[in-house]
Amino acid sequence: MCGFVGFTGEDGSLDHGTVIHAMAEVIAHRGPDSDGYFADGRAALGFRRLAIIDLAGANQPLHNENGSLVLVFNGEIYNYRALRRELTAAGHRFSTEGDAEVVLHGFEQWGPAVLDRLRGMFAFALYRPASGELFLARDAFGIKPLYYAETGRRIVFGSEIKGLLPYPRLERRLNEKRLAHWLCLEYLPDDETLFAGVRKLPAGHWLHWRDRKASLHRWFQPRFAPDRGLRADDAAEAIAEVLRDSVQAHAVADVEVGCFLSAGVDSSLVANEAARIMDARTFSIGYGEGTYSELAAAREFADAVGLANTGRTLSAEEFFASVPAVQYAMDEPLPNPSAVPLYHLAQMAAESVKVVLSGEGADELFGGYPYYQECLAYGPYMAVPAPLRRAAAAAAAHLPAGTHGRRFLLRGAHPLAERYIRLEYVYGWDEARALLRPELVSADGPAPWELEAPLFREIGAADPGEVTTMQTADILTWMQQDILLKADKMSMAASLELRVPFLDREVFAVARTLPAPLRVTRRETKPALRRAAARTLPAATAARPKIGFMTPLVQWLREEPWATRVREVLNSETAHRFFRTDHLNHLMDEHQSGKRSNMKKIWAPYCFILWYDQYFKEQRNA
Repeated sequence: MCGFVGFTGEDGSLDHGTVIHAMAEVIAHRGPDSDGYFADGRAALGFRRLAIIDLAGANQPLHNENGSLVLVFNGEIYNYRALRRELTAAGHRFSTEGDAEVVLHGFEQWGPAVLDRLRGMFAFALYRPASGELFLARDAFGIKPLYYAETGRRIVFGSEIKGLLPYPRLERRLNEKRLAHWLCLEYLPDDETLFAGVRKLPAGHWLHWRDRKASLHRWFQPRFAPDRGLRADDAAEAIAEVLRDSVQAHAVADVEVGCFLSAGVDSSLVANEAARIMDARTFSIGYGEGTYSELAAAREFADAVGLANTGRTLSAEEFFASVPAVQYAMDEPLPNPSAVPLYHLAQMAAESVKVVLSGEGADELFGGYPYYQECLAYGPYMAVPAPLRRAAAAAAAHLPAGTHGRRFLLRGAHPLAERYIRLEYVYGWDEARALLRPELVSADGPAPWELEAPLFREIGAADPGEVTTMQTADILTWMQQDILLKADKMSMAASLELRVPFLDREVFAVARTLPAPLRVTRRETKPALRRAAARTLPAATAARPKIGFMTPLVQWLREEPWATRVREVLNSETAHRFFRTDHLNHLMDEHQSGKRSNMKKIWAPYCFILWYDQYFKEQRNA
């Protein structure tokens, strides 16, 4: 696990050494163990290393035998030993014992087809000095981030946006036209970021830079292929077997590996499998407010299966004090409150280990979110002709808010592509535009459902089933832009490597074959995974419903001094620049009075303001 930065397309007028060192220094938290650099007059690469495998020998950048390729790599390749044997037999000579070098020689041997052979998480850059070509690639699910920007006839890239900012030819400018989309979704679902001109390389893609032009290519696309004849017991056995194999692969390291542990089935399964092969330490976090804390249940599970557990209670003071650091570490503002406890959990674990295993990805692959069950309720209703559904929705609109069935009829007027829960996850489209100052609202900008319509058309062409469609949409947007980005940025802020055994090519090969009833039923989420878990976990853990990484933030925003602190930020100079602060104060008034829970609608602009002030305010005032 590491971080890298670089640029190419230069004409030699830039002091490459000074610039690339400055860029790498900004992301030193991703690799505090060592650094390394390459420059040839028209390109430069910088690397920061967190040493996990071949601690003394696998420093980067790496060069192949004749120096025709240079690699900087972030991630882990879990099948590197098998690939190394194959490449050695083909005549390649290795200079390290690390996993990154198989990518270098694998690209020599197979070109971009090497990506299909890699089992792991990765983002990397390969540079060819003779031609000035650059090859950037990202893993199938987007576990590791990779950003780039084209500046004139040049390209700059790196593991974090903040690492790109010292590049003198990159203009630091807010992507204002996308603020309404961000307020709705809490992220941008496409390849843009809130830094104008800076893009995310999408998961499962590679980019080729040649002759000062970039071309984008897709090498992986998640597709479910349900085996409708698959029996529940056979599915459970296949899941148990492949997860055991994945955890074993993900546990390979030359340093101690621990596990994050909540009380849920996903992290418990991972920790339990890890305990079979090593003395795994587990780490948990919770709150003094017992309603929101899973500490007791996590410790109970750890005791039951014989795992060492370290837990701590996070106070409101610690929570609020760390929010600026969390938003800075995220690169883009992320108002998901769970980022804050994850930040503290990673800091705690990093005091003891360098690597942790975690349970991200299980919900998206195996059907874990309760709103997937909504698809089953809407299934029969969607057979009703659309004009009749629209008429029912028009009538329901006149019913009092909270009337039983009103929300169902309102949403039922629309196909899944328009009622997908993530499209207006924080603010409704009209609400978001009303909150922003008028000059920041585009009259002809696409609504969230119009923005994601091509994605749903593409998914729907492959599988018309609503459950499968929603899972696939989550894998391509929510999981990549929120869940995995948060996991990477919060762990790397602590110089901790986080591995996700559920997001493994072999695990997905099993998950994609599950028929929809083994992923979601009206009574249960993740039924096949729970059946697999019931073979080895305590019954209460295997059956535990989806809770999520809860926080007491709804409660804290009604208490002092937190409510006043937040309100002050919502009335700051930055707040007035972007938002209708009368709207924000109304949201706070409603929330504090208990009339309505507006936590998400308050927290999103609050996080944005704290983020903006760190990345843009000083520059604007200079």
